[in-house]
Amino acid sequence: MGIDVMVYDDLALSRCALTALLEQSPEIRVVGSVSNRYAALEFAELNRPDVAIISFEGRDEETVDIAEKIAILPEVRTLLVPTACVRSVVRRAFTGEIDGMVRRSVPPQRLFEAIRLVHQGERAFDAELAVAAVAVGDHPLTPRQLSVLEHLDRGDTMEEIAARMSLSEGTVRNYIASIVANMRARNRIDALRIARNLELI
Repeated sequence: MGIDVMVYDDLALSRCALTALLEQSPEIRVVGSVSNRYAALEFAELNRPDVAIISFEGRDEETVDIAEKIAILPEVRTLLVPTACVRSVVRRAFTGEIDGMVRRSVPPQRLFEAIRLVHQGERAFDAELAVAAVAVGDHPLTPRQLSVLEHLDRGDTMEEIAARMSLSEGTVRNYIASIVANMRARNRIDALRIARNLELI
């Protein structure tokens, strides 16, 4: 019995290449190829493919939001295929409803294996991604500090961070100061650079 697959990728060449690769497997049938995350959700809701493949850059939280909505649909399994693997996104996928996550750089056979695994009801996370998801002792920040840092990375102002996290601006300033100190950074820009290098954000 074949595996019906939907492919989402907002880059046309990447989407076409991934679709062509998947169609080389005799057990996989690409039933949908979409370029918009909301179109991906709509297609999955209407057609219920066996596996929804979400190919994306890896830092886009809105794409992960859509992937989670697809993952809770009956009879649909979800596989993330990111280019970059940001630890916060990996943790979210690993601890949530997402069924699998493999880097876009994996060999084709590894991707086919991941598709088969999630279709069979198993989880398929690359080993190093699973380690990154559960690791908590390899960086000096608390979950709250990480949240503040993620907002800074998205370009949010002090006022926006305070409003979104239900904090006072003074508390946000204190968090930022502690982040800079704990990461032994020169300033918040240096802290963001260090955090990106550690794939914390």
